[in-house]
Amino acid sequence: MSVIQRFTSIASGEMRWENVMVRAYGPENSTALNATRQILIGNDEDSSHFHMRYFAVQPGGYTSLDQHAHDHGVYVLHGQARLRLGEEEHEVSAGDVIYISGNEVHQFVASGEDTFGFLCVVPAKR
Repeated sequence: MSVIQRFTSIASGEMRWENVMVRAYGPENSTALNATRQILIGNDEDSSHFHMRYFAVQPGGYTSLDQHAHDHGVYVLHGQARLRLGEEEHEVSAGDVIYISGNEVHQFVASGEDTFGFLCVVPAKR
């Protein structure tokens, strides 16, 4: 089924969409700190080829240090972060587009005073 996720507001520097649950993404279920995620397109929308998620990381926070077989497409919406890709670090900010290849070690660490937010597209079957 086709769906439109309506943007509603910004809360604590994080974007929000109508009827999209903010999910835990932190010490309880990953190694992330001060981060949230929302699944904008996923299983609930019966998306069989890709999923799109929005991640927000508060200043001083970070995403999990991850390595997966699947690749990622990332579009930075707001804020700044240091991105670890393998053994290298890169500064990224709003407007940057990142391709993370399969099995590449990666992690975002919010580096500015503002919340860091990005869209992440991954295969539906991971």
